[in-house]
Order: sequence, then structure tokens, then C-alpha cells
Amino acid sequence: EVQLVESGGGLVQAGGSLTLSCAASGFTRDDYAIGWFRQAPGMEREGVSCILKSDGDTYYADSVKGRFTIASDNAKNTVSLQMNSLKPEDTAVYYCNAVQPGTPDYWGQGTQVTVSS
Repeated sequence: EVQLVESGGGLVQAGGSLTLSCAASGFTRDDYAIGWFRQAPGMEREGVSCILKSDGDTYYADSVKGRFTIASDNAKNTVSLQMNSLKPEDTAVYYCNAVQPGTPDYWGQGTQVTVSS
């Protein structure tokens, strides 16, 4: 059974940094993409960043390019999202997500990130 467990959310002032971590377990193949979505109050869930486990290719939403960095630690089966220069508009619940061919999407429980102005 695939499980995704997030950690690292919290409260930070604008301009500050936070690192989110997602511990993944249960995958038997590495043909999946894993990353982060976020959902602010009253807004739709949006993709933030993801990484392909097979070759390390990364994707970033335009709103976070140059500020956020996604990385995979294969030894620990974790994916981190380093978030720098945070803005109040980055405030949201951040969800770890994994997508693998032939299976439904996997989701973590979410972690709150709040950026104060």
C-alpha cells in the first residue's frame, strides 16, 4: 500500500523560508512522478512542483519558479520542497501527490503553510 506522509509546514514571515518533506512508501516501481499541490481557502487545488523518479526531471509552476526547489532523496524515499522568498499568497495547505501509470493518484494528508505579511 502506497503511503505519503508530509511534514514541515508552519508559520513564517514574508521573505522567509520553509522546507516541506514527503516520505513515500509502498512503491514497487520507480515509474512515477511525485510532488506537491496546494490549496488556498476558496481556491482550487493547483500543482506547485513535481519530480520524475526515473530520471529526475522537474516541473515548477510559474508562480514558484526561482523560489522553490524540489529534490528527491532516493536513499530515504523522501521528496523535499525548499521554499524561499515566501509570499503571503503562498499560504495554503500543501499536499504531497504521486502519480503512477495504471493506478489512482496518491495523496498525503496535507500540511499547512502560512506566510504572514
